[in-house]
Amino acid sequence: MDQTAPVLKAARRAAIAPFIAMDVKREASLLEQAGAAIVHMEVGEPSAPPPRRVREAAIAALGGQKVGYTDALGLMSLRQRIARHYRESYGVAVDPARVAATTGSSGGFVMAFLALFDPGARVAIQNPGYPAYRNIFGVLGLEAVDLPIDSSNNFAVTAAAVEQADAARKLDGLLLMSPANPTGAMQSAESLREIAAVCERRGIRLISDEIYHGLTYDRPAQTALAFSDRAIIVNSFSKYYCMTGWRIGWLVVPPELPRVVERLQQSLAISAPTLSQIAAEAAFDAGDELEAVKAGYRRNRDLLLDGLPSLGLDQLAPADGAFYIYADVSRFTDNSTALCHELLHRAGVAATPGVDFDPHRGARALRLSYAGAETDMVEALKRLKGFLRR
Repeated sequence: MDQTAPVLKAARRAAIAPFIAMDVKREASLLEQAGAAIVHMEVGEPSAPPPRRVREAAIAALGGQKVGYTDALGLMSLRQRIARHYRESYGVAVDPARVAATTGSSGGFVMAFLALFDPGARVAIQNPGYPAYRNIFGVLGLEAVDLPIDSSNNFAVTAAAVEQADAARKLDGLLLMSPANPTGAMQSAESLREIAAVCERRGIRLISDEIYHGLTYDRPAQTALAFSDRAIIVNSFSKYYCMTGWRIGWLVVPPELPRVVERLQQSLAISAPTLSQIAAEAAFDAGDELEAVKAGYRRNRDLLLDGLPSLGLDQLAPADGAFYIYADVSRFTDNSTALCHELLHRAGVAATPGVDFDPHRGARALRLSYAGAETDMVEALKRLKGFLRR
């Protein structure tokens, strides 16, 4: 190798922050390979396998059927089934022509952002929030505008906050997630209605990340489409449907955007994975199995909400949905990254530091995923007790 060769420099757009949860997962996996017993609470990934119907549909599709490209927007049968889902679950009519199958919600975000925003556009996001939003914005040359959420607003975005941010400097878009990552907090139906009205009135494009729909514990989540036919919906089969590795999601877009998304998908992905599309269609018929999985999440949630306060973790976000606990750890540290490193290496519990979700205040918080087995939650509480009371 030529030691005098110049160092290959990455593009400036590639200089984004790491997705820390995935870094923790990698480090935890290395410890496991070395023989350590790790309780995984770092990544939002169901521990349950895909439903039986999903697996059977995929196996049947491999029994001699050609698994080639689909149309760029996806199999029409899947798009029709997704449209039916909106009618059955929310009472909202959606034309299948407005639905696009994507490579997970991640691919959906890229397609939506490229379709909606030019470089330099300003898009408001809740903070703390999903870190990939900010990172994708960085790659695409978009500006993230923080909408701080905390206990004072019950970790939910308000219409007044959106209006104030837009008045300060014009917003091009607003990206909401409900139920939210990392907090589990939900927007009320009334707050969604008010926010949708503000966006309509002020010309702000509303994108609703609904990936955790189905995973709510006291009240159902409502789609933004119930309040605005102009909203762009991003969803996925990864969370409620237990299909993370299948990389299959969907968009619902206004009538003028399907052809735009189609052209983008043709060149950036050709189509979402065909086998995953076939399997995903079957997921809608696996409700009993999926609800049983959710019942396990509820038990895990109850265990943590009951057990964590006695360990000194008593300042928690609402945890209305999804499968996360977002905890204030300021009584123990002002460096959540160091705390999570010690927690992993000394107690064998993998957790994600809050700085992954909130670059400004996250040093005093951490996120715990309760998507694992109930026995793991019991063991995690035991290990946390020994670690925090040492």
